[in-house]
Amino acid sequence: MEQRTVRETVLTNWAGEVLPSLSGLVEIPALSPAFDADWARTGQLAAAIDHVRNWLAARPIPGAKIEVVELPGHTPVLLLDVPASEGAEDKGTVLLYGHLDKQPPVGGWSEGLGPWTPVIRGDRLYGRGSADDGYAGYAAATALEAIRAGGGKHARAVVLLETGEESGSPDLPVYLEHLAERLGEVSFVICLDSGGNDYERLWLTTSLRGLVQVHATVRVLESAQHSGLASGVVPSSFRILRQLLDRIEDSATGEIKLAELNVDVPANRLAEARATAEVSPGAIRTAFPVARGMRTVSDDDVELLLNNSWRPTLSVIGAAGFPEPANAGNVLRDATTLALSFRLPPTADSAAALNAVEKALTTDVPYGATVELGGVEHAGGWNAPDAAPWLANALELVSDRVFGRPWRSVGLGGSIPFMGLLAEKYPAAQFLVTGALGPDSNAHVPDEWLHLPQAQRVTEAVAHILHAHATG
Repeated sequence: MEQRTVRETVLTNWAGEVLPSLSGLVEIPALSPAFDADWARTGQLAAAIDHVRNWLAARPIPGAKIEVVELPGHTPVLLLDVPASEGAEDKGTVLLYGHLDKQPPVGGWSEGLGPWTPVIRGDRLYGRGSADDGYAGYAAATALEAIRAGGGKHARAVVLLETGEESGSPDLPVYLEHLAERLGEVSFVICLDSGGNDYERLWLTTSLRGLVQVHATVRVLESAQHSGLASGVVPSSFRILRQLLDRIEDSATGEIKLAELNVDVPANRLAEARATAEVSPGAIRTAFPVARGMRTVSDDDVELLLNNSWRPTLSVIGAAGFPEPANAGNVLRDATTLALSFRLPPTADSAAALNAVEKALTTDVPYGATVELGGVEHAGGWNAPDAAPWLANALELVSDRVFGRPWRSVGLGGSIPFMGLLAEKYPAAQFLVTGALGPDSNAHVPDEWLHLPQAQRVTEAVAHILHAHATG
């Protein structure tokens, strides 16, 4: 495959075709269903699907078929189905994944920026969904165009863009079952919903954490009482919750005490963490806007990387039963609710972890207080298989020719449920989880932005890797 033509095609498409349409996609407030329960009526997910479908329909990809699949009661998915190049028909199906739904806008965007206002400043495209993950479908289609322009080959390729990822992909199992016969044997999965620690090299995500979520309510009274009269007689619901959490987490270190939530870190992932720390020293410590005077939980980059990828953590992400301080009277509240979010190591059994958490919260509760559990959710993580020789060779090639720096891998602290689903369904498939997100891309928070040169390099790299898959 002729490299110069591939690069020129990628750069030309991004400048003249991708960027204008991607900017238009930013303008669509396509909130994920978890944040827009009335999504079917508001029509913003459908608007995002139509916007990208119209762009794909104008692409000069011979034999390509575009379809919107929407099962009753489920969010829609957009499919671009491209037949294999001549000679690559026996290489199975490549599934290229992305999503079009978005996180809420949230407040606090910088002056001149906004969630639904695309703004280009230098190499950055600002706006909600630009980096997470609206660019993915554009990058996938452009990579396929570049392969053909450069005289290369690719296997049959199906670009699947869902609209529920930011809600945990609840509809994907149904669609995978519905589309199973049509997809055939998936031999290679590419996910462009990730990134790495800088914008200088190709970063691979080799593991994703699982999760457990629980809303725990401790109730001590039928109705709230005057704190001066009841305190010392009736225990605080918050104190009881603290005691229950002490069974699960060491509050001094953050260590999770339950065996079901812990695993041994595999040797290859430990080696990857050390290699990552070597090429980007301090990156993990400076990745987040910690408050002045704060420090991270360790000064050791390797320990921080492992904490963020292969060790369980607890975050209290919400609370109920508390009035605002200005409205707080001298009252012993009847109940306290905390929303507990556990991140699990990639290979931990999420069902067993949930059972352990529930048991810790509900067994031998101090003073016989009532504990109610709601909002229960669990999902497994994902650990990438070892790279096949053709993929390992392709990674070295794009590191040299596209990025000029060696690729590196990192475990992602978050979750992409689709990966776990696909790993179970296609155990023999190879996986490439990558993307253009960086440590300061601001996904999910104000001032989200896409690093345009990195997105272009990732697109070019995907073209070369698809060609390697078809010819390897």
